[in-house]
Amino acid sequence: MDVLYFAWVRERIGRPKDNIETGAATVRDLVEELRAREARYEMAFADLDALRVAVDQELADFDAPLAGVREVAFFPPMTGG
Repeated sequence: MDVLYFAWVRERIGRPKDNIETGAATVRDLVEELRAREARYEMAFADLDALRVAVDQELADFDAPLAGVREVAFFPPMTGG
């Protein structure tokens, strides 16, 4: 599965994406796996209220299932303008 990072999430992690094998059932479970990797991931995912997620390019919530998913993207909330 590709895990993509945008804006300050990418800056904190230091890379635009990871390709990972995961047994996570939900996005929230995936976040916990990522947090356990290194301090930079823990810092990037410290406040889930400050993040949005897309699953296979569709906005989702952190309880979204990951079965069959090919891509998860994390980014800050979008603003209009």
